[in-house]
Amino acid sequence: MKRFLIIARQAPYGSAAAREAIELALACALFDQPVSLLLLDDACFQLLPEHKPAAIQQKNLAAMQQSLPLYDVDKIYICEKSMHQRGLQPESLSLEVVPLDAAGMKELIREHEVVINV
Repeated sequence: MKRFLIIARQAPYGSAAAREAIELALACALFDQPVSLLLLDDACFQLLPEHKPAAIQQKNLAAMQQSLPLYDVDKIYICEKSMHQRGLQPESLSLEVVPLDAAGMKELIREHEVVINV
């Protein structure tokens, strides 16, 4: 079995990238592949509670995100620097995350055989 790391960099709305990252993580998990998710840059906003995307005619990602732990995608990491630059705290996010510094992210990437940037 290969370990997959999905790296998301995009904001939750405005493009399909955030939805595709979640769908990819769920698809890997559906086929019993170990999968982790790393949120960088504006992807940190994906885990803010109470999204209201109807105003921009987008579907809410919250339901898909909440299903991640049900599919054993419970290893969700966040770039500590990106999170702090955006004024976010781990306890204010909708899912439990592990903040990583640059060295931690390098190690995380090394631990996975397949790394996909979305």
